[in-house]
Amino acid sequence: MRFFLMVLHCLFLFGIGHADETPAQEGSLTTGLFGISPCHINNRSAGDDARWVPRMEAIGLHYYRAAATGWSLVEPSPGQWSWTALDAQMAYLEEHGIVFGGMFNGNVGWNDKDQPGTLPVNNLGAWTTHVTALVRHTKGRIRNWEVWNEPPNGTGRDQTAADYAKIVVSAHDAAKSVDPGCLIGLAAKSVHINYLEQAIRAGAGNHFDYLTLHPYEVLNGIADNAGTEAVFLNIVPMVRRMLRAQNPERAEIPIVFSEIGCDLRRGADTQAHALVKAYAMGAAQGVASIQWFEGRDGDSGPMGLLDANGQPRPAYTAMAQMIKHLGQRPVFLGWLQFQDKHPAFLFQGAETTVLVAWGQPNTSDEVIFDREVEIVDPLTEAAVKADRFRPAPAPVLILGVPDRLRNLAVANRGKPYRWGGDFAKAGSVSLTMGAERVENGLHTLAGDSLAQAVVAYGGSARAGNVPGGNLFIVDPGFLCYDPAPIEVAVTVRRNEANENAGFKLVYESTSGFKTAGGWFTIPDNQQWHTQRFRIDDPQFVNYWGYNFALESDGDRYNHYFVKSVTVTKLRP
Repeated sequence: MRFFLMVLHCLFLFGIGHADETPAQEGSLTTGLFGISPCHINNRSAGDDARWVPRMEAIGLHYYRAAATGWSLVEPSPGQWSWTALDAQMAYLEEHGIVFGGMFNGNVGWNDKDQPGTLPVNNLGAWTTHVTALVRHTKGRIRNWEVWNEPPNGTGRDQTAADYAKIVVSAHDAAKSVDPGCLIGLAAKSVHINYLEQAIRAGAGNHFDYLTLHPYEVLNGIADNAGTEAVFLNIVPMVRRMLRAQNPERAEIPIVFSEIGCDLRRGADTQAHALVKAYAMGAAQGVASIQWFEGRDGDSGPMGLLDANGQPRPAYTAMAQMIKHLGQRPVFLGWLQFQDKHPAFLFQGAETTVLVAWGQPNTSDEVIFDREVEIVDPLTEAAVKADRFRPAPAPVLILGVPDRLRNLAVANRGKPYRWGGDFAKAGSVSLTMGAERVENGLHTLAGDSLAQAVVAYGGSARAGNVPGGNLFIVDPGFLCYDPAPIEVAVTVRRNEANENAGFKLVYESTSGFKTAGGWFTIPDNQQWHTQRFRIDDPQFVNYWGYNFALESDGDRYNHYFVKSVTVTKLRP
C-alpha cells in the first residue's frame, strides 16, 4: 500500500530549523556538522592523539572539540607557564588538518587547596590572568572557547549559576581583550536550560557567542526506541525560546552539541543507529556542530567509534557513511512521517538528495516509492536498488529521492514534528493504560516494554514498576519551557496482594527538580484512587529526558498499578 502523508497545519511552537537559515557567524564556528570529542586520557598529548586521530581523519572528521588547555596543565604554579605539551598537540592536530577548540576549565590546587574542582570565584584575578595568557599564547590557532565543562558538574556543592556567570564574564572580557575575534561558549550539562537561564539572568547575558549542551539523556530515549524524536527535535527551538525571553540579542547564536554519545552496553548496532539519528535530527533543527563522544574508548566507558584496541565499531562505519553522503555541511530540506509515525529527514547531500529514514519498532508497514532508489545501510555500506522499504529502528540512507517525496518534505520544513497529533491548543493531555495504551499527548519512557508489562484488573492497568514507565513526557507543543500552572491527576490501585504502596511526584521546575505536595500512600486495592497534584512552577525542558516522575523510593513501595495519568492546564 502506498503511503499517505497528512499535511500538517500547526502554525505555532517548535518548528524544525532550517540549516540554511542559521546566522552567518555559524559558518565560521567549526568546519561543519561532524566533529569528535575526546575523553581525558585520549587528549593529554600528541601521543594520545596519535593512537586514534588518524582514523578520524580518514573518514572526514576534521573538528576536534578541545585541545588540552585545562588550567592545571598550563599553569601548574602561579605565574609558571607550561606550554610544551599543548604546543606539541596543536602542531600534531594541525599537521593532520584538524581544527580544534579550547576550554577554560578546572581550578588548581595552588588557588584553592581546600576545595579543588570548584569554580574559581574566590580568585577571579588569577582566573583572568590564566585566560589572558592562554588566549594570547594560542591566538590564531584556537578560536572557540567553552567556559567550563558541562556545569553545574565540576562546581562546588554550594555554588550556583550566579557563580558560573562570574567566571563567564571574567573569561569573556579577558579573552576578547587579547583576541577580539575569538568566540566564547556558554555551557551546561545535558539539556539543562534552567541552569543556562539562571546564569544569563545572573549576569552572563551578552558575554557569550555560542552555546553548548550535552543531550545524552534525550538521545537515550531515541536509542531505546521510545518514540521521543519530537523531544530531541525540540532542543534547539526550546533554547532559542529561552534566549528570546532572557537574552534576545543572542537568540540566533550557534548551538553546539559538544558531547553526545551512546554507551556500547546498549549494543554495538544500537550505538551506530543512535549516531545516525542524532546527526540527522541535529542537522534538521539547525545544530551548528555535533561532537560525538568519543573517538576511541578511554576513561568514560565503552563509547568510542573505536574500541580500546583501536578496532572500528559499526558506529565508525556509520559516521563515515553520513559524512560521505551528507557532506560536511548538509542542507536540511524538510521532513516526512511515513504512515504518520516513521521519521524521515531530507537533506541536500554531497552529490544528491539524501533521506535519512527509520521506523518505530514492531510494525509491518511498507513504503513504496514512485521509482527505484538507492538504499544504503550506514552500518555496513551495503547498497541496494529498490522501489520500497520497510521502516524499522535501524536507519537507512535513501539516495536520489523522487520529486514527489521531496516536495512533500519541503512543504513540512519549519513545521512542528508531530508526536501523535497537534497539542498546542489542548487544555489537557493524557495517557490511558490497558491492553493497548492510548497516548494522547502524554507519553512514558518505557517504550515497548510498557506494552509487554503486566496487565491487571481486567486489562485496564499497567504495573507501576516497569523501567521507564514511571517517567512521563508531555508533548512539547502542549507545554515547553514556559511556566504555567498545571494539575497532574494519577489514577492508581494497589496490586492484588494489597502490599503497601505509594509514591511522590517529582517534576521539572524553574529551580530544578522538586516534589509536588508530599508522599501519597495508596489506600487499598478495593478500588481505583485518583490523586491530584497542583504544580504552579513547572518548567518542562526534558533536562534528563523526561518532565515528571512517580518515585517510590526504589522497589519498596512500587507495588501498584497505573490506570491513567492526565495533565491539565489551569487558569493563572
